[in-house]
Amino acid sequence: MASREFLKILSSARTGDVLAQQKLAEAYLTGMFKTPIQPSNALIWLEKSYSSLKGQMFSQESVAGNQITDVLRQIANIPLDQTFNTPGFGFGWNILWELSKSSSAPPEINLQAKWQLASLLINPVHQELQNQIGEWLKKNNGFGDGVESPELGALQKTARQFLIDVAESNQAFAQLAKELLIKLQPKNEALSSLWNDWLENQNEAALIQAAELGLTSAKLTLGLRLAQLDGATKNKSNASLKKAAYWLELAAKNGDRDAWYALGEIYRRPQFSGYNAQESDRCFDRAADLGHPQAQYRKGANLWRKREKLEEKVRGLQASYWVWQSHQQGIAEAEELLAKILKSCPNPTKNDWYELAQFAERAISHHSEHKLDEGWLMLCHRIVLANQFNFSKAELLLCEVSQLQHEHCVVVDIRWELPKILPRLIQIETIQQRRALLAAGKVFASSDLEIEGNLRQRRYRFDQVTDWLSATFAKSIPKQIDPEITELDS
Repeated sequence: MASREFLKILSSARTGDVLAQQKLAEAYLTGMFKTPIQPSNALIWLEKSYSSLKGQMFSQESVAGNQITDVLRQIANIPLDQTFNTPGFGFGWNILWELSKSSSAPPEINLQAKWQLASLLINPVHQELQNQIGEWLKKNNGFGDGVESPELGALQKTARQFLIDVAESNQAFAQLAKELLIKLQPKNEALSSLWNDWLENQNEAALIQAAELGLTSAKLTLGLRLAQLDGATKNKSNASLKKAAYWLELAAKNGDRDAWYALGEIYRRPQFSGYNAQESDRCFDRAADLGHPQAQYRKGANLWRKREKLEEKVRGLQASYWVWQSHQQGIAEAEELLAKILKSCPNPTKNDWYELAQFAERAISHHSEHKLDEGWLMLCHRIVLANQFNFSKAELLLCEVSQLQHEHCVVVDIRWELPKILPRLIQIETIQQRRALLAAGKVFASSDLEIEGNLRQRRYRFDQVTDWLSATFAKSIPKQIDPEITELDS
């Protein structure tokens, strides 16, 4: 049975509310509100939202333009292979091709669209679907009226170039693109038999021959064995490190992250004639960029040790990102270091602003009914954020909401008004925290920030809003006291 929240959003979406349509699409993509994951339904609602926003471009160009970018970002993330033979497939197909060839689209959306099309058109696991798309192109005009639809073979050539573009980028799915490129290399029966001979019989001659013929996994395996990094032998002093580095460099050039990490270890060995700590760090950094979890932890720990010497606007931000990435991939040591860098406050019921934030959320959800002006609405969002991340009163009033969110944490920096208050890094841990940031970000992005005024005006508005929230939604509310603000009261 559909949840009450889902039905409320569905009702708004049916009346033409574009934000509700986008939220409904998100529910169908992520399973939010216990909604069955149905990419085809998500695509239908995104098409409705896109069409409505296109119509608004003449009257509200900047606002509609920003919302269209959000819609395009959602469309680029839809697995198009799961929507074939559904009403929205043609729309999704056309939009992805437009985004993949657009020079004005944001780079991450452009590359995501290229990855979707490349995976759909040339990934061997979709071979049967690719044949069906070929038939669909013959029967339908796959690119709209007035545009001749190319044959499947021509599109696959374009898709292969898309795959190369993605593999050369620094996006999260670049590693997947590189793996697909390797999978698409011409198959060689002799090469396959040599690799199988090594796997089944540990025939080292077969391994060397497979590496010489260009098999990336063979190059990596041979390099690890020569460097004695595979656990096969214990006497590291006799390792043929030069030969190992040669094979590992070849594997690394093919985008193998394990090869980059192994090279980093080799360049750190004192017995290696090419010992070079700087080159070692470069190899570890490259492995980290490609998603190697241990390399990510190593890079983060190194940045944390050097934080005093780095020129960072907020000290520790770079380190926290890489340690968080490694923690996401299960590196146990990362948890302890992450706790040193990032504050954690996943339970808003234990935070200082919990009761007031509940009132603020109710006010936000009924803001039109209560006729809240823009400044009051913005302050209500500040209160909700303050509760989710346990801000002080100074941070609540002064934080720059549009600059709070990073991928893994929020950065609270109010030195522009209170220079002695050091910035804080707080980990984003819950869906509620991300939703609060998203909702506040949309309000602040479309509002005139000068409305909030200086600190004295913000404090005065805060007293007004809290008194009104208390009178409207509860009999009383505890008085919030913050020593950071008291010095400014006089």
